[in-house]
Amino acid sequence: MLDPDDVSAFADPPAGFNVVREGIAHGRVEMIEYDSRTVGTRRKMQVYTPPDYSRDRKYPVLYLLHGIGGDETEWQRLGTPNVLLDNLIADGKATPMIIVMPNGRAQKNDRAEGDVFAGSAAFANFERDLLDDVIPAIEARYSVLTDREHRALAGLSMGGGQTLNFGLGHLDRFAWIGAFSSAPNTNAPAQLVPDPDAVTRQVKLLYLSCGNRDGLFHISQSVHVYLKERNVPHIWNVDGNAHDATHWRNNLYHFSQRIFR
Repeated sequence: MLDPDDVSAFADPPAGFNVVREGIAHGRVEMIEYDSRTVGTRRKMQVYTPPDYSRDRKYPVLYLLHGIGGDETEWQRLGTPNVLLDNLIADGKATPMIIVMPNGRAQKNDRAEGDVFAGSAAFANFERDLLDDVIPAIEARYSVLTDREHRALAGLSMGGGQTLNFGLGHLDRFAWIGAFSSAPNTNAPAQLVPDPDAVTRQVKLLYLSCGNRDGLFHISQSVHVYLKERNVPHIWNVDGNAHDATHWRNNLYHFSQRIFR
């Protein structure tokens, strides 16, 4: 059931926002490997570096998490973050940033095969992989800013739940948090935000979104209601989409313009 404030915070992105443009600089997407002490194996993640990436400057980092049926390639396949960011950076609407797309299934066989819903322990285990292995690997390999004010976490569906669980659970590590159509792995609102004042003080942007045709709408809505009742500043963007790539792509477009500003 929709409440009166379950409405769009933004207009839909303009036509062509996700189309490769000629005549502008383009970033690079590469697949890299890292040693995961958490899992005990080498794992893969995809990394976008912005146009004109240089080790002579340091960049903020967005860690972008996939859904339950995806892996480190899902965002690139469904949302083309490189195209969105290339265009936004060219228009002066986004801060040049590195985007890291890891695999949120922290187990030795991390492929999305068989019963993907049986991997809940691996999804929870990714908290340690992210904090102890992914972030240090990125900070060792790329020229990045390493303070919390220059580290963002966002995700779709299962990755949205991970984002809220891990981001709000580690306010010392993340200042920008974006959850798009979060899945049932999302902790209860009171568990996510036991100290509303701390979130208000420390989080620079808390962004929630969901489509009003999404069967999981109540999950994001319940977090929004809890935050609203406790006067925790946040963006709540409800559009007309379902649990789909259009919603995730559109909200990455909106979120990425509002971080590191």
